[in-house]
Order: sequence, then C-alpha cells, then structure tokens
Amino acid sequence: MNSEEIKQTQQKTWRANQIPVVSSLKYQSSFYQPVCGIRCWCSARSRFSLESTILRTRALLMPRSVLVSLLTMALWLTTTINSNAQQSSPFSKSAATPILTSQKSARRLLATGTQIALNHRTLPGAWSQWQQPTKAGMATAISDAGLMQLLGIELLNTKDVTKQSVQWFSEPTTSAFTLDAWHHNSYRYLDITQLATKLGWQIQTNGNTLHISTPPATIKNIRQGKQAWGDRLVIDLDRPAFWQVTSQPIPVQPKSPTPTDDDDQPPNQEWLITIDATPERSLVERFQPTLAEQLASAQDKKQTSVLQLESAPNLTTIRLSVPAGLSPRPSTLPNPNRLVIDLRPDAMVERDIQWAPGVRWRQQFVTLGDSRFPVVLLEVNPRTTGLALKPISSTTSSLTGTAPILTIAQQLNAAAAINGGFFNRKNQLPLGAIRRDGQWLSGPILNRGAIAWNDAGKFRFGRLQLQETIITSSGQRLPVVTFNSGYVQPGIAHYTNTWGATYTPLIDNEIIVVVQNNQITGQIPGGVAGETSFPIPANGFLLALRASPQVASLLPVGTIIRIENATNPADFASYPHILGGGPLLLQNRQIVLNAQAEGFSEAFSRQKAARSAIGVTPTGNLLIAAVHNRANGVGPSLTEIAQIMQHLGCVDALNLDGGSSTSLFLGGQLLDRSPRTAARIHNGLAIFLEPHT
Repeated sequence: MNSEEIKQTQQKTWRANQIPVVSSLKYQSSFYQPVCGIRCWCSARSRFSLESTILRTRALLMPRSVLVSLLTMALWLTTTINSNAQQSSPFSKSAATPILTSQKSARRLLATGTQIALNHRTLPGAWSQWQQPTKAGMATAISDAGLMQLLGIELLNTKDVTKQSVQWFSEPTTSAFTLDAWHHNSYRYLDITQLATKLGWQIQTNGNTLHISTPPATIKNIRQGKQAWGDRLVIDLDRPAFWQVTSQPIPVQPKSPTPTDDDDQPPNQEWLITIDATPERSLVERFQPTLAEQLASAQDKKQTSVLQLESAPNLTTIRLSVPAGLSPRPSTLPNPNRLVIDLRPDAMVERDIQWAPGVRWRQQFVTLGDSRFPVVLLEVNPRTTGLALKPISSTTSSLTGTAPILTIAQQLNAAAAINGGFFNRKNQLPLGAIRRDGQWLSGPILNRGAIAWNDAGKFRFGRLQLQETIITSSGQRLPVVTFNSGYVQPGIAHYTNTWGATYTPLIDNEIIVVVQNNQITGQIPGGVAGETSFPIPANGFLLALRASPQVASLLPVGTIIRIENATNPADFASYPHILGGGPLLLQNRQIVLNAQAEGFSEAFSRQKAARSAIGVTPTGNLLIAAVHNRANGVGPSLTEIAQIMQHLGCVDALNLDGGSSTSLFLGGQLLDRSPRTAARIHNGLAIFLEPHT
C-alpha cells in the first residue's frame, strides 16, 4: 500500500469503531488526554489491519501449516489489542501525563511556566517543555509573544499553522529559521530547541522559570543618522543578543500661564532599548550627557535624541526621547550583527500569519485619501471545529468592575480578545447589551448598534432594543426602561442577581420594589444615591423606580406580576450571544452611520481617536480590528473607521468602545499597543480554541 491507502485504511478503522480522533493543534489541554490516548490505540489497530491485509494477499502462496500458525497468531493479536484498548478507554478518569497531538506526532508535556530568565534577568513569559516523540531528549518552546517581546525575534508571514518562519540577525529571504508551532491552552508555542543549539544558548528550568543563558555579547558602536522618513539608530554588536523595546508613560505636563505655539505640540515620549550585551567603555563615556544637555533634549519636541546609556554586566539600556507621532521600528541584520531602530510615522510591520486553525493575524495599512492608517486585525472563521466566540466581562460574580483586556483574557484562558461595549468609568457599570449563552447579562440602551451570533457561525448586525413589560395580576401593563444597566433614565429599571448580590441606587430617592417568586414583597425608599445596598433575592429580582413615584401605587405589596420581553428587531432574540457597541457602521456593504440616532453626542461624533471595530465578510468570516493614529496624524473619525471596514471587505460592521480602551489581544500579548497605555475595560469579545463553558 502507498501512504494514501494506509491513511484511508486508518480512517475506515476509526469510523468503524466510532471513536472520535483529535489531531488538531488546538485540542491540546489536559481535558483531551483520553482522546489523545485513543489516537495511539487507533494507530496500533490500524497497523494491525494493514499487516492482516498483507498476510491475506500472501496466504495462497504459503504451506497449510504455516497459514494455520499465522491465523492463530493474528487471533491472539486481535484479543491483545482489544484488551489494551479497553484499558486505554477514552472515558477513563485516571490522570496521566498529557499527550499533546499534532498532525505529525504526539508530544508528552513535561513542564510549563510563566517566567523566563534571560541571563539571570527574570521577565514574564510563557514556556513549555515536552518529550520529543521521535527521538530521545526534551524540546523547549516559548510563546510567540515571548519570542517577539523578550528575545527580539521577528515573526515572518506564514500560511502553515504548524510552522513559523522567524528572522533574528539573519537574512529574512535567504537564511530565516523555521520553527515548529503548536497550541496549548491559549498560547501558540514555537520550538526553539534547534535554534538554541545552533546559537549556543544554555537552557535550564527551575520550577515556574525557564533559564536561558547566552554567550556574552559586546556593543561595539552606536550610530545615529537621518533617512528620508526620519531618524535611524544603528547598534553594532559582535554577536547576536536578546533585545527589547518598550515605551514609557508620557508625563502629564502642567499648563503654562503664558502658553506659546510650542505648547500645542505634545511632549516627546521616552522609549527604552534594552540589550543583553555590554557596551565598550568609550560608548559609556560618549553617552553620558550633562544635566543641562538632558533637559535641552527632553524639551526639544522635534528632535530624537539619546538621553542616556546605562550599563550593567551583560546588560545595556538606551533611553530615547522620541517626538510625538513617531515610533520605533526595530530590525536586525547579520554580517556584521546590527540592531537597527528606525523612528517612523508608519512604524507598524505588516504581517499575515495563520496563527491557528480559523484564526488569521493580519497587519496592514489602509489608505484613505492622503491618510495611511495602521490596521491590526484578526480574521476568524467561526465555523472552525473547537473554536468558540463568547462575550466576556471583567468579573464573573457581578457586572461591576473593570480590568485590562490582557488580564481578563488570560484569566479566562482566551486565545484572543478585543474590548467591547461602553461603560461608565466612574462607577464601572455597563452601558450596553451583553447576552451570553442565551442569558441577558445587561440590556441594550438608546437603540444602539449591536452584533448577535450563534454557535454555528451566523451573525446579525443592527440597532437593538430590549422591550420588557411588567404585567400585573389585574392586567396592568408597565414598561421597563432598562435591564441590569448603568444607564439612568426616568421609569422602571429591572435588576436580577446577574447584576450582583446587591443593588445600590444610582440616583437619589429611588423606590426599591422587591419581588420574590413573582410576588411583590416590599417597597423600600432608596435614599441617597450610593449609600445603601439592597440584596437582590435569589428567587426574584428588584425594580428601581426612578423619578416615577406615581408608579409605586400601581405595584403594591402582595401584587402578583410577571415580565414579558422581546427584542426589536425580533430575530435578535434567537441568537444566544449579543454584544452592544455603536454606532452601527455598515449594513449590506453600505455605510449607515448615524451617531445622533443612537444617542451619541455631537462631540463624540466629531472625535478622532483610536478605534475598535468588528465586521463580517461575504464568506462569513469575522474581522476584529484595532486602528490607531494615521501616519503623521491622529486616529480615524467614525466615518473613516466605517470606510476602513468597508475597504477590508466587510458586509456589516459595528464600532466598539475606542480611545484608550482600544486593545486587541492574541496569545498572551497586545498586538496593537503597549500594555502600559491600555485602559481598563468592562467587557469584550473573546475567542476560545477549545470548547468553553
């Protein structure tokens, strides 16, 4: 048999035994250990099936006595394999070392951790080690985020989820390294075993920490130059070395009592370049400016300057003062080894990486007129087996609270996430629709735009209302204006224990109506806003009557009530997941932007800022995008983000919360900005690469 015939024989054997076989990279958590064990058993049985086929073809050529012996042996082997299969049942609850599968081989996970020590300097980073399936010894892998952010390794474009080409002090077109890639939990790991051997790295583990030691490197020179697009800094090294580039928060400058034209210019931003190398003594002396020189450099808002060079054993930190609108674009070159830092208005590196089955990471510039916008996006195929899309929030016990998207996604073990709808930053309460697994967590407000979807990968975009009505035993019908919302307006607000254990009045003089088992059991004055918390009954809910004292007389204690609800449009009710944002950008490929109709202010409508947006393509794929400042300018307007989503090929699209909230997470990292500059958010949309409940 050829390889294709063998593969078909294996598939027939698996189907005949009705055993699910998981070979996809995204099924690699301990939850799938029994399934991976079955793969090994199926492979053994398939090999036996092949051997039996070969025996049958040769049977006619064998003596009768030999044939009887072989048949006896085959019968014994069948009994043995069936016995072993029962011992390795996929439903066995015995805890074994996880076996992680790829399309080519099985890996036995040995250790994982969340800290990486580079030459004795400990930094946060995900790593793993496993037993190599085809040869003796261990393999070591680091998350792709760790390779980029900690080691300075550049990821190149790839269409293969099992391979990742990288560039590190090498020619990207002729001598790029290719690393094996696989997924475990929410991370994409890249195998550095052969790379470490080639470059002379020493690797050890100690508990949660992976230690990597490299041969000592020396910085030979630092050169500054001018290019057509901006400044360039070249750092000459005697050998490759790890490096990191990080931004520092911009200090708040006090306003001058006598403002000048220069005060309109935003201050320079400080960037740190950290290199695992020792500078030559002459460099340290050259880059030790006087205090007066440092102050002059910091105040020059148009000039890039090296503020200071700090040195420690095998570690150098270079402080750069970079004018607003410019960012570093680092790269490395070989022969001689150089770290090049270009300060550019268009510093983003364009990428196209098939990050996981069903998840494609893209970075590209979109041109509108004379403006070039950097777009970082994920293209998600929601029909991919094992991939799930869910709304997420910062806390699980209540709807009050905020946290960075990086923290929320990692706590929930999400592979990817983007910030979602609006919220009140002061009291940290939601201001828009959140529905998960068929349950409303918070209702929509102001007829704002929302996205709805089901687990089959079908999406619906539109402006959304949730219409709730209280019906009393006497037939009285009373409208409910909000459900589990931080948005305040006159009328009846409805709060369930999904809101939290208690409800605290949002305005003065609310009347709190307590409902248990569909019967009103109390009416309590709410008093001063924010002072008293009222328990939400587990077998009922609360109604908050705001600026409507006359309604209280229609809801006396003892009244039996029920609540009906419906969505407008009606078909939104059939979708288990909904996330609100606004304004709606596109429907049927046409721009339908109307911020005022969705209750947004005129100032919000005119604002230009970083934007988060979500849309669906004609093929049914989801685009999740973050867009920041255009080259030499500010972020997009609402009209421009609608045009950008249209340019990307979206049929329907929705704007999400933006500005400092805009943040796109993938595999342990923020793709679009430094975590230092990302604000805390209330809710978002997450992508899980394993069935998630």
